[in-house]
Amino acid sequence: MTINHSSYTIVVKVGGGEGIDPTALTAEIAELTSAGIRVVLVHGGSHETNQIAETLGHPTKTIVSPSGNQSRRTDRQTLDIFKMIYCGKINKTIVEHLRQSSVDAIGLSGIDAGIWIGSRKSAIRAVEDGRTIIIRDDLSGRVETVDADFLNMLLDVGRVPVLTPPAITPDGIAINVDADRAASATARALGADELLLLSNVTGLLRDHTDTDSLIEIVDQSTLEEAQDAAKGRMKNKVLAAHEAIVGGVPRVTIGSASGDRPIERARAGAGTTFVQGIAT
Repeated sequence: MTINHSSYTIVVKVGGGEGIDPTALTAEIAELTSAGIRVVLVHGGSHETNQIAETLGHPTKTIVSPSGNQSRRTDRQTLDIFKMIYCGKINKTIVEHLRQSSVDAIGLSGIDAGIWIGSRKSAIRAVEDGRTIIIRDDLSGRVETVDADFLNMLLDVGRVPVLTPPAITPDGIAINVDADRAASATARALGADELLLLSNVTGLLRDHTDTDSLIEIVDQSTLEEAQDAAKGRMKNKVLAAHEAIVGGVPRVTIGSASGDRPIERARAGAGTTFVQGIAT
């Protein structure tokens, strides 16, 4: 495959789970940008946020939807802690490391310049103690529009955007959004060539209790199997991958952020790769 380095774009999302060091991607991002490839890095920060929230006496609560999707219960205090860790400590630490490696990185949240605009959920259905309840005061939602013009402006002058939730509503309210789906929306808006979703899992497993049951390729014919196999937070990753493929991104890989050269390994197919059409 011939790459047009002037426009080839990769969106990398690195998770914030326990044991993940997002700064470990620095050297690989420096290599990609030196080769003329445009890179957007999206990051999470769940584990560190959970730790700080516990220390501050406001421990994280998890919402489980009737379909099994998991998300953070986001009241105002939780959102303030979330912004402090995601937009502050983690985002600026990543930018610091990238700039030490001569990467012209700029750290931004989805709030800044209205990069990620979305709607707040008016009500959330959650399963609690075996019964379904309705939550109406949650500050969460999903990304609906991405300011691709602004991001392209940064990319075109050699900057590497380092993006993190929250997003913002049209009327200026910060909302917690799933970072995998936000990265997917960003990849779609930019017409990215690749989306990499890197976390503390090796990929999608047919049996989540069996590490040898990795699903290596997901195409149109095996998508339903992949959706059925996804459990817990993996449901969001599979949904993000599917949304990206449907939105025109040719290739999405769910892979591990650990070990040596995780970006290179994911691009080579280590993990679960989603492709358009039927894989040959």
